[in-house]
Amino acid sequence: MTAFHTRFSGYAVEFSPFDENRIACATAQHFGIMGNGLLHVLDTRWPDIVEVRSFETRDGLYDVSWSESNDNVLLAASGDGSVKLWDVSAPTGLPMQSFEEHTHEVYSVDWNLVDKQTFISGSWDESIKLWDPGHSRTSLRTFKEHKACIYSTVWSPMYAGRLASVSGDQTAKIWDVNVPHGSVQTLRVHDHEVLSCDWNKYNEHVLVTGSVDKTVRVWDIRRPNQPVMQLKGHRHAVRRLKCSPHSEFEIGSCSYDMTLIVWDLAAREPLRCRYEQHSEFVVGIDFSLFVPGLIASCSWDEFVCVWRIGEPPPQLPRAAPQPSSDAKFAARSGS
Repeated sequence: MTAFHTRFSGYAVEFSPFDENRIACATAQHFGIMGNGLLHVLDTRWPDIVEVRSFETRDGLYDVSWSESNDNVLLAASGDGSVKLWDVSAPTGLPMQSFEEHTHEVYSVDWNLVDKQTFISGSWDESIKLWDPGHSRTSLRTFKEHKACIYSTVWSPMYAGRLASVSGDQTAKIWDVNVPHGSVQTLRVHDHEVLSCDWNKYNEHVLVTGSVDKTVRVWDIRRPNQPVMQLKGHRHAVRRLKCSPHSEFEIGSCSYDMTLIVWDLAAREPLRCRYEQHSEFVVGIDFSLFVPGLIASCSWDEFVCVWRIGEPPPQLPRAAPQPSSDAKFAARSGS
């Protein structure tokens, strides 16, 4: 168990798909309300986390995704409406490419796990864009059906052309890039804004969603009228969730209640562990692809934590008094 102090508020954290010790964290100054962004590339060298590189931007960064084809390349979603691409091995700290078609904050980026060449971005301009950075700086396609801010866009781990998105319009949409017009399915998944989604890594039909209504819901998209399960345990909005790459039944979620929960869908009582080491909104979570049970989180308290499920998380110093949670939540949470 180890921790790293970032300069700005954490927004997203992701383990490298190539190096079991490497993590990236996207951050934003002043809780993402205004100011700069900073992308950290970190190595876990137990018992420490060491910064390898950092990249500063003029606006906050809200999501991060590693390339699936190059171990040095990663993306970050920016508040200025762009998606930045960096090469960790490049001598300059400038982005190698900047994709600049969205008209509002980009809140989600995800690299295609199957074809490994394309990525998607989701924005508060209510659009999703498909990109192929190896061939073009302009998007290949724009998907626009959602009626409110898009918070999460995720590729299927099994089909190269399938993706899911969720929005403040209370829906999840399933898209197929090979279908020329519109989404292939729309699910009314919550009665409040939907802030996160992820695909089950072992069942192609299962999508998991998290909402301002404080719940995590598990859906079989073949039977969309009601969720397979509803998980209650968070006291405020569920900001982000991830399905484990090592178990069909394991989910992690983090929340504005400053906690992270690990769920076991096969257990009679699904809430397996609750972690409370952070002193601010917990907005980033990820599972290691290489080490079962290894998990990472990031928070507005400016800490990245890495620890093993079932063991005590890092003990962090308490943060100094900050602006009210109500003000911050209204500014950046989608509430």
